[in-house]
Amino acid sequence: MLHETASAVFVFRGQEMTQKKYLKESIKLGTKDLIVETGKVAKQADGSVVIRYGDTMILVTAVSARTAKEGLDFFPLTVEYRESSYSAGRIPGNYFRREGRPSEKEVLTCRLIDRPVRPLFADGYRFETQIVGSVISADAENDPDVITITGASMALYLSDIPFENPIAGVRVGLIDGKYLINPTYDERRESEMNLIVAGTEEAVVMVEAEAHEVSESIIVEALMLAHKEIKRLCLWQ
Repeated sequence: MLHETASAVFVFRGQEMTQKKYLKESIKLGTKDLIVETGKVAKQADGSVVIRYGDTMILVTAVSARTAKEGLDFFPLTVEYRESSYSAGRIPGNYFRREGRPSEKEVLTCRLIDRPVRPLFADGYRFETQIVGSVISADAENDPDVITITGASMALYLSDIPFENPIAGVRVGLIDGKYLINPTYDERRESEMNLIVAGTEEAVVMVEAEAHEVSESIIVEALMLAHKEIKRLCLWQ
């Protein structure tokens, strides 16, 4: 199906999308399996996956309008990310027992997902698009943030939205000279650095890091290791 904007024509594939069929795949990442399921829940979305690492599970959905917003000089992409209390087996502690406004961690994770995804849409794409990451289960070991980056890419890639360049995200830690892929919360407290990298098969798209004065060569090695894992994840998608 063709849709035009003032400067470009975009092709949306037909309604028979891959994500409508049930599919479950896994790949080794660090010390655990990264497991992805699609076609079972959120089938009304253009693309959806449930992505799991350890016992942390996130539902990621992607939806795009079919009518472009005229007069915009930017891509109207919205990213939402929520870690609801039920994912950790808790009930909200406020009077009404309802979820409150997004926490600082949730807002920062939205930006973490937005930054690598936004530049990979085609120039001139002005269709309102929404990516939502909902943490279903949090195991208190594995942070959902970088996993959601990969999940967002998969939801977009499985949809009929014109997004043809998959990305992935990984975290790298360093303990006693040994690099760790997607370290746990406990390992991160001991780690000399917390490096988050997102990218495509060809290049690194985003880097975010904090470190305890590690050398430049260590950062370069960590980036190379991260991109090696990102390549594997992109080819897997």
